[in-house]
Amino acid sequence: MTCWRRTLCVLLSGFTFAFMVSTAAAQSASLQALPPPATVKPALAKLGWHLFFEPRLSGDGSRSCASCHLPSRGFADGEPLSRGYNGTEYFRNAPGLMSVRLKSRLMWDGRLDGADLPPAVRDMVTDAHFMNADGRLIQERIRQIPELLALWREAFGAQSQPYGPQLFAAIAEFLKTLDGGDTLVDRVLRGDKVALPAAVREGMALFSGKGQCIRCHNGVLGTDGKAYRLGVSENPAIAQEPLRMITLLRHHATMGVPNYMAERKDLGSYAVSKQPDDRGRFVTPALRGLPHTGPYMHNGMFATLDEVVAFHDQGGGPGSELQPLGLSARERKALVAFLRAWSAPMPPMAEPPAYDYWLAGAAR
Repeated sequence: MTCWRRTLCVLLSGFTFAFMVSTAAAQSASLQALPPPATVKPALAKLGWHLFFEPRLSGDGSRSCASCHLPSRGFADGEPLSRGYNGTEYFRNAPGLMSVRLKSRLMWDGRLDGADLPPAVRDMVTDAHFMNADGRLIQERIRQIPELLALWREAFGAQSQPYGPQLFAAIAEFLKTLDGGDTLVDRVLRGDKVALPAAVREGMALFSGKGQCIRCHNGVLGTDGKAYRLGVSENPAIAQEPLRMITLLRHHATMGVPNYMAERKDLGSYAVSKQPDDRGRFVTPALRGLPHTGPYMHNGMFATLDEVVAFHDQGGGPGSELQPLGLSARERKALVAFLRAWSAPMPPMAEPPAYDYWLAGAAR
């Protein structure tokens, strides 16, 4: 066999092997029904519910966790790019928190471990461009609100005093309760004999077949927790609004990005890993609650699910790791119907009452 033929055979063999591995991985991946609810400590979760809505957890007392994670929006905020702390603005879309307890990685760049929620809560509460709070300050604020202090002692003991790390643990306990409701798709995934609407049934087949969605969107939440480059265009607001650019550059500096002042785009996972191939990679988002959490993608560039599916169908944008799918208009609509069907309606969530400070001035 001549040299070029041997080389061609090696290349074809490698391609065939890679294709077989990729195909096998796609075939082995699957969607899974929502598991039973998490076991939580009721008193701790109740305290966390109060604290999630408490604006005095922010530096100036103006905003709470719920300011950017609204229950009616799947615990996202409905904005392309989320708000920052007063005097700042942020450069990414606020992710929804439905079933956050089941996420393997947190943040669009995957820098936080989903298995450990309290540190993630701490980062959101104390970071300068989110809530800008000092843990010692907010624990004293809680101590001066009789109703919150009583809830604290129900959760941690009659003689306990507010303490920052326990505060973050309480909010994390509340977050563990944020599962969506059961859907017909979940029942099908469990093996129940239920009839799906025709478009949903077609979309479910496309999701695991021609649409190739299952390669990255699998498991309980519809995400593999890994980061990919899709070539989503930059949100122009980041370059046009100085407060967003300042926050982006501050993020790069905090993460130790080399020559960070020259990096004027969102680098995604590269800011975490510093590996050149990770530029522009973002973690696969979860699909549960999707109809409630738009706009979509890490920078809110798509207003509707129809736009998201069309973008994937065309193979993404420049530098994308996606391949064109060749879906028909009917198939794209069927995929959207399936994505909507896998999310239950958002039940209303009551906000806790607002409590005032204790005014008598005596220490407790």
